[in-house]
Amino acid sequence: MKKAAPSTNGPNGRDAHGRFAKGNAGGPGNPFARQAQHLRGALFAAVTTADLKAVVTKLVQLAKGGDVQAAKVVLDRALGPPVELDLIERIEQLEAAASGRKT
Repeated sequence: MKKAAPSTNGPNGRDAHGRFAKGNAGGPGNPFARQAQHLRGALFAAVTTADLKAVVTKLVQLAKGGDVQAAKVVLDRALGPPVELDLIERIEQLEAAASGRKT
């Protein structure tokens, strides 16, 4: 049985509305994804829970000793990246302006 060719109603396999037409395989994807997956797998196989705990313990010790870079890494990983203090207030002002109400 012969396989039907993908429907390509427009340029690049898209329909009249710009959406991918039925049968379109999509983009090529990331050509390095498979290699990155293998490298991550090798990293996971090589690093034990004890190794990770030792690294984190050392980072915390360095941070406590005054190493600013170590402190930034620990805080970023534990608390997330810093956010501007007035961010929530600014978002609320923008939402109020968009809805037409006053703050």
